[in-house]
Amino acid sequence: MLNVLLIGSGAREHALAQAMFLQQASRGPVALHPDSGSTASPREFEGPAPRHPSTATELYNIGSSVNPGIAALAKEIVIIPFTDLVAIQNYAKDKAIDLAIIGPEKPLELGLADALKAIGIPVVGPTKKLAEIESSKGFARDLMQKYDIDGLPRYQRFEGWNHDAKIFLESLNGEYVVKADGLMSGKGVKVAGDHLHSLADAEAFCREIAGPFVIEEKLQGPEFSLLSFSDGEHLAHMPVVQDHKRLLEGDKGPNTGGMGTYTLANHLLPFLNESDVAAAQAMNEAVVKALREETGESYQGILYGGFMKTADGIKVIEFNARFGDPESINLLGLLETHFIEICEAIVTGKLNQTEVKFAKQASVCKYLVPPGYPDHPEKGGLLDISQAKTSSLHYASVEAAGNKLKMLGSRALAVLAVADNLAVAEQVVEANIANIKGEFRHRRDIGLVVSLS
Repeated sequence: MLNVLLIGSGAREHALAQAMFLQQASRGPVALHPDSGSTASPREFEGPAPRHPSTATELYNIGSSVNPGIAALAKEIVIIPFTDLVAIQNYAKDKAIDLAIIGPEKPLELGLADALKAIGIPVVGPTKKLAEIESSKGFARDLMQKYDIDGLPRYQRFEGWNHDAKIFLESLNGEYVVKADGLMSGKGVKVAGDHLHSLADAEAFCREIAGPFVIEEKLQGPEFSLLSFSDGEHLAHMPVVQDHKRLLEGDKGPNTGGMGTYTLANHLLPFLNESDVAAAQAMNEAVVKALREETGESYQGILYGGFMKTADGIKVIEFNARFGDPESINLLGLLETHFIEICEAIVTGKLNQTEVKFAKQASVCKYLVPPGYPDHPEKGGLLDISQAKTSSLHYASVEAAGNKLKMLGSRALAVLAVADNLAVAEQVVEANIANIKGEFRHRRDIGLVVSLS
């Protein structure tokens, strides 16, 4: 028996939990768990028997809430603050955990991987030093510069607003981006023209950050994501994905945590060729190598590169130290190699001995969000999913309310479809959403209209 500890309670973690037990394209319905308290027990799972290459898997989950989808798969869910590393260590020891998988970025920034490794538990997720590739924008840019990694925009790092920051900002001729150095829950980046309409706006935001920040040139072109499994030396790349951050169709409205994503069956995107993807892969590989040289530690987990195709080639927007949400939902839905097998290869440094395969199919994922999201979301609205194909649903900011789901104020429910081509996948997602009853918003154009912004 392999005892696995999963950290996190969103749709990303629901997808990770499913991937531990199910083969791609053979997912059965997941029963809702009625308990919304601090613990949960396993429910009957109506689907294929749990599968693991060598042994059965027992799943334990630590989150900030009880995810109904994870509750259907886990032996137990407990609520422990991610800041309480000692309590998490004690829980892991008590449950004889053999492997830990960390979903969100905050526990990585706090050093949860370090704490679990200190008591002998292998972890899929980088240490605190390595996670600075996401938790510090300045560290990431400086690392790229120091190790001469391609894709680096023109930038400067500042400890606070000063005369040098003003001079550099002015030198960018209105084409700039201001990024808070640390994690800001998606609110730490503002772009000229979208959020900042004058130098005075930019200065005010820099002062508002009240800490280190990065100013860099504004890039132009379509964005995409490339995620890679890493054991610290070897990488296995996933298909490229395009995310849609804007709330409204046509890529308009405020930024969100991500309204949906799509992939193509050829594992490219309409605006990318194989050379573009190879360039992004080389950048991910160079970063893992540079991190090892810089810190002396092996990056074991998922490296998420956010890229833009510009007139001057592929450029790096940012790096993240974990699976993206919703990108993970698409990618794990396509994964043909067993996820636990990949995790074991990551923590043992044998990723080069594991053939990581993804189905040659397209995928579309769309999020349902409550009215008023993201600025003034309504809480408490109910989603009736009784007529939907529940095996294609990934639960996010919801709790079970009888046979329905109660929305808690953030992105509520991710709906996935995998098909032989993009058009069919998009149609299947929309057909499934049509069977979900309640007051919600979603973007109909994801997977239908390709975003080039």
